[in-house]
Amino acid sequence: MEHASFIIGSWVVTALAVGVYAGWIIKRGRDLARRSSDKDFPWT
Repeated sequence: MEHASFIIGSWVVTALAVGVYAGWIIKRGRDLARRSSDKDFPWT
């Protein structure tokens, strides 16, 4: 149990980094979608 704080801290930092990256990707995709015209969306 002497390394538990390091292991838990590593998991927290990793989860936080993945969450921030996912949020950035989603925000970037939404920003790009706003700047696109309807002809850029072939599925519509």
